[in-house]
Amino acid sequence: MFFNYGSYYYLIVALQIFCGIHSYRRGTLNRWILLIVFLPIIGSIIYLYSEVLNGRKSFIKPTNFSGPPSRPGANLKKLEEQLRFTDTFANKINLADAYLAAGETQKAIDLYKASLTGAFSENEHVMQQLIVAYSALQQYAEIIPLAKKLYKTPQFARSRSHMLYAMALENLGETEQAENEFKAMKGRYAYFEQRYQYGLFLKRAGRDEDAWQVFTDILNEEQHLSPVERKSNRIWFAKTKDAIRTIVPAQKT
Repeated sequence: MFFNYGSYYYLIVALQIFCGIHSYRRGTLNRWILLIVFLPIIGSIIYLYSEVLNGRKSFIKPTNFSGPPSRPGANLKKLEEQLRFTDTFANKINLADAYLAAGETQKAIDLYKASLTGAFSENEHVMQQLIVAYSALQQYAEIIPLAKKLYKTPQFARSRSHMLYAMALENLGETEQAENEFKAMKGRYAYFEQRYQYGLFLKRAGRDEDAWQVFTDILNEEQHLSPVERKSNRIWFAKTKDAIRTIVPAQKT
């Protein structure tokens, strides 16, 4: 941190501190600390792009977990053994993520909650995963306090966690607030799952014309996306086409 950058020195130090604190809160400091310290400008820019601006859709998770395994049972046993051998935050979350992916949701919840201690008491990835898990079990009241803690973080604004928060509010009878949250996630050429769910919300409320407009906007944007974007969102375009078929006749009358 003790490089001479003239009049920009304090700005660079502030940037390093921000990146360091942000990484520490997420439990990824060991991965990023050397890059941030010894390459202050480049390292901080790489960190901001990878972990703050890009958001990774689902927040930060520990480095060892690589997604749903081809042999879930075998991988779970391996992760369970790793945790028994070394009881670390990363090993807890790797196993909890694997439990969640395998549908063992209550086990995942128990492990996530047990990990929210000390420096990791407000870890963003853990809270986001808890929102997913509670939503799967329809324990909507548990989602609200977690969402409120995450609400002002940049990654939450139009995330899937935000969408699940809006859906939880609806299920708890807070329909006006739920709609406000859905509206906050509107955007063109993006956020198709969130907007699809908003359309369903409107349809459930008996507002078919408004739902039809949301679904139509989604489908009109499909043709303007790149092939990669269309492929990554094809499930939402397909679901939107199915949903709009149920309300188009009412729109025409």
